[in-house]
Amino acid sequence: MSKVAPLPYDDRTVYSVASFNRGVSTWLAKLPTVWVEGEVTELKRHDRWASVFFTLKDPDDGSCVPASMQRGKFDGLRLDLADGERVHVFGRPELFEQRGDFRLRVLTIERFGVGAHLAALERLKTKLAAEGLFAQERKRPLPLLPRRIGVITGNDAAAKRDVITTIQSRFPGANILVAETLVQGPRAAAGVVDALRALCASQGVDVIVLTRGGGSFEDLLPFSDERLVRAVASCPVPVVSAVGHEQDTPLCDLAADVRASTPTMAGKLVVPELAELSGRLDRARTSLARSVARTLERDALRLERNAERLRAAPRRALERERERVERAHDRLRAAPALAVERKRAALETTAAKLRVLSPLRTLERGYAIVRTESRVVTDASTVDVGALLDVRVAHGGFDARVEETHE
Repeated sequence: MSKVAPLPYDDRTVYSVASFNRGVSTWLAKLPTVWVEGEVTELKRHDRWASVFFTLKDPDDGSCVPASMQRGKFDGLRLDLADGERVHVFGRPELFEQRGDFRLRVLTIERFGVGAHLAALERLKTKLAAEGLFAQERKRPLPLLPRRIGVITGNDAAAKRDVITTIQSRFPGANILVAETLVQGPRAAAGVVDALRALCASQGVDVIVLTRGGGSFEDLLPFSDERLVRAVASCPVPVVSAVGHEQDTPLCDLAADVRASTPTMAGKLVVPELAELSGRLDRARTSLARSVARTLERDALRLERNAERLRAAPRRALERERERVERAHDRLRAAPALAVERKRAALETTAAKLRVLSPLRTLERGYAIVRTESRVVTDASTVDVGALLDVRVAHGGFDARVEETHE
């Protein structure tokens, strides 16, 4: 290795490009190895290359640093990395002297810990739950017969096929509007949000299905992105989330109005089965016809009874009137006899009262009425000895002369 020496130019210290690069490379080689966190982008690997090249990007501000790793070491890690995955790399900075390219020489790579992701997701879940985004009372029912169904999915995805096939098989002729977007990687969340807004802006979309097939934990991370979760919660129409498999629960599932375990189930939820619906309509039609027939039959019977009553009413009225006249006639015929009988009874009652009060009644009990020529004797002192008296008893009377008086 040649020395790093300046060229003599009067009073200046001047380095050649090679010397400058060599000096910087020597200085960088003295720096310690470090751990660096970032997202893998622009990953390039070829069997004929000695190294694997990629770029580490800071997801917060987009800062980038090129990196390389010996292909044998990279393959030996068996990470099967893809663009957008967050990793921790261990290495040191270096400068490729010939081209002056700065890069991070990577010694090993580790995927960003799932535990850290889970902790971050749990914090976000707690935050959004506190804001009420997952509350059951804000969830809306799905329309029975949507005029237009929006589907957000990936291009040529199996989930897309499953949803559309299920909808069309259950309800042929259903109006489906598909918005294709990225469903994996660092740009997926923003793409889904844009697709969601575009569908909401279109006319007549009554329900939206957000779907993608299964994948790794990292594959489904975009569907727990805060931007996407808030967009789902604020969507003006009901959203069905069918992301991943049944055991997967990204945060958009919690914010959606309905969660479907699979894309096929999502298709079953948004439209009824036409054959079943037709059967229900036929049964309803038959039930309605029976009900109308029973109502008409009851009304006909009621009308017939009313008509019979109307026909019989004059006859019954005449019969009642005839009976009333006969009763009145009987009362008139019986009235004189009843009057005489009442008078006779009244006279007998009065006679009985008079008999009770009559002096003769008293005489019959052994008493007598004694009279002088002018008055009834009630006091013995008013009668003189020798006076002639008229004595009246119950049956007849006799004269008597007073021989003696006493008190």
